[in-house]
Amino acid sequence: MRLKIQHNTTYNYQKLISLNPHHFYLKPLQRNYLEVETYSLKIVPEPEGMNERYSIEGNPYFQAWFKGETESMIIHVEFQVQTSHFNPFLFLIDQWFLQQFNPEADIPFSYEPNDRPILQPYLNHTGNNLLKSYSLGKLNTNDPIQFLTQLNAAIHADWHHIIREEENLWSAAKTFAAGKGSCRDLSFMLMEMLRHVGLAARFVSGYAFNPELEEGHELHAWVETYLPGAGWVGLDPSLGLMADKHYIPLAASFLPENTLPVHGTYGGENLKPSTLQTSVSIHQI
Repeated sequence: MRLKIQHNTTYNYQKLISLNPHHFYLKPLQRNYLEVETYSLKIVPEPEGMNERYSIEGNPYFQAWFKGETESMIIHVEFQVQTSHFNPFLFLIDQWFLQQFNPEADIPFSYEPNDRPILQPYLNHTGNNLLKSYSLGKLNTNDPIQFLTQLNAAIHADWHHIIREEENLWSAAKTFAAGKGSCRDLSFMLMEMLRHVGLAARFVSGYAFNPELEEGHELHAWVETYLPGAGWVGLDPSLGLMADKHYIPLAASFLPENTLPVHGTYGGENLKPSTLQTSVSIHQI
């Protein structure tokens, strides 16, 4: 499947400002089912300099710096990808991990001691008993994959997916209580639930192609959890699905804010809040 993706972002600053160095997380992550065939990133005003770097978690980003003043910044990304069909359930989990799995335990899942220092940031959680109880309530099987699919499907069924214009991320507790949330809110809540039962989880930002949708695509969010032997496995609580060839990740992190597509600040006198406009189009070609 070949997809053409266009993502436009416009920041209006309401007066002349100077742009400090920015990082743009707008290039697809490497995946074995995904090949980037063409890629273009254009920024207005044109940066004085720009190069591609990698974050501490391996996310690609473009570092850009500017000179002069501007009243706006326009970011246009256009690329073409080829994705191949794959079975998201086609993997084996290491036997030692399955043997240590105890559905009756307070924390059912555990990792090897040598892996824990690396995974610890992906295991830290808020200590919310409601989130933990909900997760444990779905743990009625000896099969970790069945548990993941049941929990993912339950969130999709029990919480209403909404579109929120605000950029802020709701806490997992707020989303749990509200019974609704954006894709980012629901993903953050699932991430917290998984961590409460001992599964390492990270937040993913990117695009999800819906072939039935002509217009209205937007930046999407989902979750990946680490299963020894299988690696990072994607779950989308907004749709109740495992991540497949329709998902194009841009960044993955233990902190949701690390996956935002644009990082940077601006300076000047008597600054006013900026306004943001975005649009995403995804078409099969």
